[in-house]
Amino acid sequence: MSLDNGAFLIHDVAAFPIVWVRHDEIQPGSASQWEVEMDDLIGRNQPFVMIMASHQHHEEAHEDRRARGLWLKRNKATLALLCRAIIAVEPNAVTRVLVEAQSALATKAFGIKSAVVSSEEEAIRVAEERLRDAARSR
Repeated sequence: MSLDNGAFLIHDVAAFPIVWVRHDEIQPGSASQWEVEMDDLIGRNQPFVMIMASHQHHEEAHEDRRARGLWLKRNKATLALLCRAIIAVEPNAVTRVLVEAQSALATKAFGIKSAVVSSEEEAIRVAEERLRDAARSR
């Protein structure tokens, strides 16, 4: 069963298959909501792309990080198949280099391609390219 778009708190799915991550909604104890939303996203069995503003990222509670890690481990193969990219928006060139290094590690760990771009417009362009590539490969 799919969630109503209004039931999503952490992910903005209004433009699905482009999904915007709302880091400001990630609060201590929000891992269970994150899991419900991620289950819904992969349950749609349709390629999607996630976009996040890297400057919004903040440290999360240990238990939330652990719960997310376990979910990612359980769903790694399905997520890698359906999530065609995780795109970080970072306008600062110096910070962008650091985010690119972190993204490369995540790509290696989870098998999801990543990109780090300087603007939301560029993020949308890259997202649309990845989704077109996904459509061609199906």
